[in-house]
Amino acid sequence: MSFASLKSQRQSKASRSYVTSADNSQQSHPTTIPKVIHSNDPDTSTPSNQGTVYHGIPENVEIRVSATSGRGLWAKNSIKAGSVIISLRPHSFALASRYLDSYCSSCAAASNSGLLRCTGCRTVWYCNTTCQTNDWSLHRLECPALRKWAKSAPSKNLSVPSDAVRCLGRILWQKKKEGFDSSWSKEIDALQSHRHSLHPRVVENNTHLAHSLVRYLGLSSPGDLSEFGISSAGDLADLISKFVTNTFALTSPSLTPVGVSVSPLVALFNHSCDPRAVIVFPRSSRHPVEEPQMQVIALRDISPNEEILTSYIDTTLPRSLRQATLKETYDFTCQCELCHDGNKIDPRESIWCPKSCGGMCPAPSDESEAYQCVKCRAVVATPGFIIDALRIGQEALEKATFIQDADHDKALQLTTNIIPILVSAGLTPSCHPLLALTGLHKSLLVPSLSADVAQELLDETIRTAAKHYTGLSAILRDGHPVRAVALAELGKLLAVDEPHPATSSPPNVAFPPSGPPRLKAAYETLVRARHELTIGFGRANDGGELGRNIRETLVSLEKELGVWTQGIHNTLQDLLDSSRK
Repeated sequence: MSFASLKSQRQSKASRSYVTSADNSQQSHPTTIPKVIHSNDPDTSTPSNQGTVYHGIPENVEIRVSATSGRGLWAKNSIKAGSVIISLRPHSFALASRYLDSYCSSCAAASNSGLLRCTGCRTVWYCNTTCQTNDWSLHRLECPALRKWAKSAPSKNLSVPSDAVRCLGRILWQKKKEGFDSSWSKEIDALQSHRHSLHPRVVENNTHLAHSLVRYLGLSSPGDLSEFGISSAGDLADLISKFVTNTFALTSPSLTPVGVSVSPLVALFNHSCDPRAVIVFPRSSRHPVEEPQMQVIALRDISPNEEILTSYIDTTLPRSLRQATLKETYDFTCQCELCHDGNKIDPRESIWCPKSCGGMCPAPSDESEAYQCVKCRAVVATPGFIIDALRIGQEALEKATFIQDADHDKALQLTTNIIPILVSAGLTPSCHPLLALTGLHKSLLVPSLSADVAQELLDETIRTAAKHYTGLSAILRDGHPVRAVALAELGKLLAVDEPHPATSSPPNVAFPPSGPPRLKAAYETLVRARHELTIGFGRANDGGELGRNIRETLVSLEKELGVWTQGIHNTLQDLLDSSRK
């Protein structure tokens, strides 16, 4: 599993990753030096000169240091939902090994008509000679390192270093090239490190990463890193800790994690499990040389003097898992409202009322306690059964996630067998791990759809996609990129041509519809998806690459619906004419 995959599990497939642009004039932000404010009260501030390290911050945002959240980014003026707050190219990025032959290593674009392979290392690929030339200043150093690594690799599947190792290598080569006193290097150096308070498992992983980096650079020991400005083991440990703590998943326009990226400025945003902004790579630029563009998008309206918060982790997880991940990786305990509002039932940890009144109960976690429906006060009679189902579901989720690439059929069998158990236990669609298993089940079903797909399989995939969106919509606000992409996927599945349209709906099966009603449902779903995409991926970006694709699909469906409507009109007119004869 790549570093990108591991990172994406922490960063809501959104991870700390989803955003888009707000108007075309903001495609490239002018370079400015931000002001840093120190403040114990968010409404009062005093200037400081500590912000001169960072460049590229827009005028309507400033760095402040508060007593509660430390250093962060705050809005100076009102920011509307769907607006681009920051748009920039990451300091460094690297593709996950599995995507090296299908994405460009210079602009991170997916291959549409084939890529050009580097004839030296035969590892990285480019869109064209322009992208290859743009990347040459670093790849000329990377190329021999990749060749040497592959030559000494014990097996073919270890012949390419991880995305983390390659990204760290690029950072060190770039620092040396730019100069250690350059603003580029100072921004990297200003990243926060938690090496003195890391979890032992994280320390072990970081140590392994450090040794791999030394080997990749062609050095014999960490002591040889002085040419890169690293003079001690502590310096190396700090570099690795800064990297692990501050990387973002590099994602495709549909949020698939395809690598890792580093942006010191974007790393300044503090965390909330109910974020006000998201980070995405919408592919909005008209100039490939500017890609990949990392954009921070307002997820809701942000008021002046309000801190702009993003999420570092998957916010569909229940509180206990969110808190554990944040403590282990980022060394803090989240104090956001979502984590401390104990008066409400969290949909992530909820079951349906045992009396089917339509209300919900907290998901049991202790057999000795009583759990009641908040609506009718009915008591959950079998908490032990539900606790066991939750445990089995979590184990199945972890196993299916781990084996999904190596054994697709086994993973699909697991999700197929476990989901009904969780449903029978009364878990709501948004409850963990049912929501995560439903999303995984959908992703395992979609590759099974082929040109000669069976009607039953297509319908099952559509129903699964609908359940996944239902669960997400209960916990993620309108326009969240994860929710928007899920709705777009549902719409596209509904638009797939039916192999054998039903003349009438089978008993007890109301969804999905068949024939023309399905086409209409696809159109309406995609209209809603496009609305959400323009928020999560930026209004000025037209919802990013995915939003533009959905717009084209809508145009096609409008034509198809028009033909269908005209056909009905013609048939009725023919019947009317024949009745008059």
